[in-house]
Amino acid sequence: MARAIWKGSISFGLVSIPVGLFSAETRDEISFRQLDKNNLSPVGYRKYNKATGKEVESDDIVKGYEYEDERYVLLSDEDLRRANPEKTQTVDITDFVDLDDIDPEYFDKPYYLAPLKKNAKAYALLREALKRSGKVGVAKVVIRSREYLAAVIPHNNVLILEILRYPHEIRGINDLELPGEDLEAQGVTDREVKMAEVLIEGMTSDWDPERYKDTYRDDLMALINRKIESGQTEVLDETPVEEPDTDAGDKVVDIMSLLKRSVEATQTRVAADRAANVLDDDLPGADEDGAGEPPAPKARAGKAPKPAKTPKPAAAKPAAAPAPASTPTASGKPKSSARPAKPRPRTKS
Repeated sequence: MARAIWKGSISFGLVSIPVGLFSAETRDEISFRQLDKNNLSPVGYRKYNKATGKEVESDDIVKGYEYEDERYVLLSDEDLRRANPEKTQTVDITDFVDLDDIDPEYFDKPYYLAPLKKNAKAYALLREALKRSGKVGVAKVVIRSREYLAAVIPHNNVLILEILRYPHEIRGINDLELPGEDLEAQGVTDREVKMAEVLIEGMTSDWDPERYKDTYRDDLMALINRKIESGQTEVLDETPVEEPDTDAGDKVVDIMSLLKRSVEATQTRVAADRAANVLDDDLPGADEDGAGEPPAPKARAGKAPKPAKTPKPAAAKPAAAPAPASTPTASGKPKSSARPAKPRPRTKS
């Protein structure tokens, strides 16, 4: 059973829905220890009293606001709630807007909202009303000691509380050197734009988050395994890595040629995928009633393929053999992120 980070209620109008706040993401990062390179001993951090130098236990640490030089106001967790009990226990929806109206740079971090105890009806009512209206709720919520701006978004059967950034937390773009909207001044031709559109069309597919994996994590674990196998575990290789050539400088790049080659490569891949599908349809037993089984899907990292079903005795041709399972990395199965697909507001034209 998931543990709620925060308990309170969703409030809109005169309606109040008791809910719990749950984390919607999990981190699958490789953990590194910081070591003293002189003897490879772990480096630790401790909380200590700056006046005495003695270490302070967690139970003896309190919060203090410095209102004058070295003068503090002590605050307890109850004080933080006491400052405004209603705000610290309420997701207060003040407005409803179209999700597309929220620019992508405002989205920060998602949480799940789930009903508490016997309040499923009111929760389902709000979720369904948001779905049918195509709106999301803009809300304020206090988590720990800070008030956040947030959006209440329906997603399948759950309401997501997406923490939003305040406008002052977003840097402007005035300091960036960006090309203007006059394409002719940038040397961009209409023919190049159309070719780019063809490439985009060829690479367009349905959104499937399961297709995307943290492959750099696998690459890093592979490097670690190589160092272990070669016995170079305590050798610090600080040889500079050659940087990729990302700055073309004064070189003239033939964009049209690159676009054409990209389109051709995409068309070749699409044709190969279609041919593979045709071959799958022509597998032995595919046209026999109930005799043929589809080929086993390609195994994903860390998952074994489903075994092929045994063909019926009447079928003279064998069923397709399953694809071999891929070997998991030394780190084991990659964890799947609990984080839902983040809302993707459409770009305004």
